[in-house]
Amino acid sequence: MHYLLLYDVVDRFVERRAPFRGVHLELARRAHEHGDLLLAGAFAEPVDGAALLFRGDDDSAAVAFAENDPYVKEGLVTAWRVRQWNVVVGG
Repeated sequence: MHYLLLYDVVDRFVERRAPFRGVHLELARRAHEHGDLLLAGAFAEPVDGAALLFRGDDDSAAVAFAENDPYVKEGLVTAWRVRQWNVVVGG
């Protein structure tokens, strides 16, 4: 099954994330290497959110990611949610 972790972020997110970006990217790299995280990135123009695509038997990997993400812990993410995503075409 697939799960989307969706973030809403603060104004000036790109500038404000800088001190936490290294830790955030390392968390993402580990989740990707483990096979939980398939794709991740911020929305563009405007940068007002992000989406991370997880794969697993349940939403636990996506929830754990959000709970441990420095962007969430430091208040750069104003809201987050996990949605099961039913893939119709593709893998």
